[in-house]
Amino acid sequence: MLEIIRSGGWVMWPILLCSVLSLAIIVERFWSLRRRAVIPPNLTAQVWQWVKSNSDKRLDEKHLELLRKNSPMGQILAAGLANMHHDREMMKAGIEEIGNQVVHQLERYLNTLGTIAEIAPLLGLLGTVTGIISMLAAVGEGGLGNPTVLSSGLAEALITTAAGLTVAIPTFVFYRYFRGLVDSLVVAMEQEALKLIDVLHGDREANS
Repeated sequence: MLEIIRSGGWVMWPILLCSVLSLAIIVERFWSLRRRAVIPPNLTAQVWQWVKSNSDKRLDEKHLELLRKNSPMGQILAAGLANMHHDREMMKAGIEEIGNQVVHQLERYLNTLGTIAEIAPLLGLLGTVTGIISMLAAVGEGGLGNPTVLSSGLAEALITTAAGLTVAIPTFVFYRYFRGLVDSLVVAMEQEALKLIDVLHGDREANS
């Protein structure tokens, strides 16, 4: 493996850096975007039980802060509960404001992942160009009589191209996967938030 890296020239090092960074982001996003961590099951029902247990139907700041720290879904529900004694539109506005922040949190590092998917093949192409340049320079100095010179330049060109594509392809696949996952989580959180609004305003039963 080390010999292959050396054969690829200096461009292999930024490609390897991209691969390590990509892997770290993928592992971190898999952990952070677990559905149970983003949308804990029965959280909305638990919040409704908290509301019913308070005689004035108002959650104190201690409960709201606990809810905010619970999960991204908790942050959204806490925003709705903070405005629960206002009308429906005010509750929705509060939820949407916090919801935008939550979406930004869920999309953390995804732009970096997409950038890696774009620049990795470009780095591979750069390695191809530098390999061909070094090969032509060696040919200009020593002629075509030394096949080692030709093979080393050609190896540098092909290895970097292959390495760049090897990093870019799975990175792009995971980038698209996480984008779709975030979209599905956002839709689910919106549904839970609307359910809470309907329950608080008496438009639906808490267990429906």
